[in-house]
Amino acid sequence: MLHSKANWKIKDIDEQQVAQFSEQIGLSMIATRFLVQRGMTTKDEVDAFLHMNNEAIHDPYLLKDMKKAIDRIRQGIDSQERILVFGDYDADGVTSTSLMYMTLIQLGANVGFYVPNRFTEGYGPNEQAFRHAAEEEVTLIITVDTGISAVHEAEVAKELNIDLIITDHHEPPPVIPDGFAVVNPKRSDCSYPNENLAGVGVAFKVAHALLERIPEEYFDLVAIGTIADLVALKGENRYLAMKGIHSLSSSLRPGLKALLERAGANPQEMSEEQVGFIIGPRLNAAGRLDSADPAIQLLISEDPMEAEELAEMIDDLNKERQQIVKEIALEAEQQVEAYEGGLPPVIIVGQAGWNAGVIGIVASRLVEKYYRPTIVLSYDEEKGLAKGSARSIEGFDMFQSLSQCRDWLPHFGGHPMAAGLTMQMEDIDRLKTKLSQIALDTVADSDWQKSISVDLPISLKEVSVNAIYDLQQMAPFGIGNPAPKVMLSDVHMSMIKKIGASEDHLKVTFQDEDQKTLLDGIGFRMGALHDSISPLSKISTVGKLSINEWNGSIKPQFMIEDVKITEWQMFDFRGDKRVWQNKNLFGLEECTVVMFQEETLKYEKNIPDNWKVVQLTAADPETTELSSAKNILLLDLPSTLNQMKQCLNGLESLENLYALFIHEGNHFFETIPSREQFKWLYAFLMKRKQFDLKKNGQELAKYKGWNEKAVKFMCQVFFELEFVKISNGIVEVEAEPKKKDLTESFTYQKYLEQSDIENELYYSSYRALKQWIDRTLADKHLASV
Repeated sequence: MLHSKANWKIKDIDEQQVAQFSEQIGLSMIATRFLVQRGMTTKDEVDAFLHMNNEAIHDPYLLKDMKKAIDRIRQGIDSQERILVFGDYDADGVTSTSLMYMTLIQLGANVGFYVPNRFTEGYGPNEQAFRHAAEEEVTLIITVDTGISAVHEAEVAKELNIDLIITDHHEPPPVIPDGFAVVNPKRSDCSYPNENLAGVGVAFKVAHALLERIPEEYFDLVAIGTIADLVALKGENRYLAMKGIHSLSSSLRPGLKALLERAGANPQEMSEEQVGFIIGPRLNAAGRLDSADPAIQLLISEDPMEAEELAEMIDDLNKERQQIVKEIALEAEQQVEAYEGGLPPVIIVGQAGWNAGVIGIVASRLVEKYYRPTIVLSYDEEKGLAKGSARSIEGFDMFQSLSQCRDWLPHFGGHPMAAGLTMQMEDIDRLKTKLSQIALDTVADSDWQKSISVDLPISLKEVSVNAIYDLQQMAPFGIGNPAPKVMLSDVHMSMIKKIGASEDHLKVTFQDEDQKTLLDGIGFRMGALHDSISPLSKISTVGKLSINEWNGSIKPQFMIEDVKITEWQMFDFRGDKRVWQNKNLFGLEECTVVMFQEETLKYEKNIPDNWKVVQLTAADPETTELSSAKNILLLDLPSTLNQMKQCLNGLESLENLYALFIHEGNHFFETIPSREQFKWLYAFLMKRKQFDLKKNGQELAKYKGWNEKAVKFMCQVFFELEFVKISNGIVEVEAEPKKKDLTESFTYQKYLEQSDIENELYYSSYRALKQWIDRTLADKHLASV
């Protein structure tokens, strides 16, 4: 067996309904299952989903305070007031700042932008920045992707005679800042139909109202910020992302063109994954390590040469960021592994010197590895402050949980799945205790294990290039519209191997029962699973379908995310001279070793101390100790096949069986003498009456072209059948022996038995041995029915 890393939640579906609906809408069964699973059961619903248009974009004035904000901004433009766009340093904030700034420039505003430095100013609006703006004669500040928690800063703005317009999308605190206008779809008194706008989405709505048209020239920016900020891609958000991806594929502003070229990405292959994994992280990198200004300059630049220089700088920063993340993640994992008493309900780790700009990424990696809500803190020991990023799991609302700790959190904000915070270092233990108790009280038992929602159970025969093209019409995928997870159940493999320079990836070719339908599967960073999968096993897997284009060939491909095997597996180590160095086998946490022969005890020194050793002999065949064993190592050969069957019948919890079968003899390759040979030797002894086996046995064997062992063997059989006497090597024929068959000799029987044991268990093929054990286990099952 092989247990999956996640709990697979498989949705029930009416296959008859799917088949009928598939004919009606003209899409493949796979694509139709997806639509039905997402709640679309009429052709009109499917058409609305697949063929969205500008009607998906809502009236911006449905947002609370929008008219008030627009009137004030227009007044500032007309009066040529100094306007400041105050942004944030992540990808959503950078795109929001760029979009708002360029919109105001379009309208002739006297405008600048400002993004606080993560390390010297922290997150969000701050008093010092506002006072500096006042000194520069700024009279209107517009925040983008930030400001909903800036209660104090709003008061400072009033004191400075600056009108503050807040545009944000983060969860509002109990007290909303007293700004001139506060535009946030999550306000409880806001009736806007889409409360899941990203920060750049809110900025886009402001631009929509200011320009009195849909600002299509900014579709690319709104898509980048929306996808990078992981907001729900449903309805309006999905349409904005779709239009933006199309814009990125067809026409690029100089900065994005240079950035994609630097990253080696093809704009013609643009997708939400390209945006999320190539563009987003690079725009984030500038603000994570220093100032976010280069990222904004990149987006607003109209000079190709300047854009190339900025793209190179940002790409270098991203590489530096990756190395820093790697180092901090390793140190953070060491802290987690050092916990006493196992993993806590909520992981909180921290250290002085950790770069506060990347700890959010580290928190995500810890959640991925340990599947616990996680907070990673960077300590400023001189000030006694800890700056942190939090990431959560399904079932634990991080924002609401932190809200119950406001007494120790002077500054925090975020979403149910992610948050940022600043706190006194002396309060960290209190926070640990409180959050752990909240988790224990609120998280369901089933939510402590990572789960995968399986949308589409499929068969190999259903997978085709056209079916995958149908599925791709459902994109862009993301939160709220996740890419469909497909499942193959109990399929055979025609090939499985490790690939990659470090052999850290897995490649599998799935094969249907008819051996005609094949599908390649790739599991990135799953190479270690290779040694835990027996090639004859039937495997179940969850992942995504994709198209593989190579050298002009186009074929389907399965991107593996998780695997499991529900039947017992056999691993063949027979004749492996390096078996004792096998880390996969001897790295097992638990295993039960079965020995049959006394002479095999000498190998006990090679067995790990934490393993159990069970010796089964003819005198003591008790198998009770095997009933709970999941992993079994058969160390040597039994004395009889029945002994092996007794052993197998005692296995009630078997998951994996490792066949080693150490033995000294090779009866299988020593041909047993024929009855004609026995007949000739007996006639020879009758004629000679006496024969000195020690003195003349070798000569006789040479004369007949036999093995000397064969001569001794036949003489021993004759002795047991009382055909001859043997004394000191002298063989003497009995005068009147009783007629007996060769099989009545114990030695003859034992030889046949041992030959059969080696034939069945040692020299048989892998497949034949697996089938023999399967039959034995099946016979046991039938006997118990």
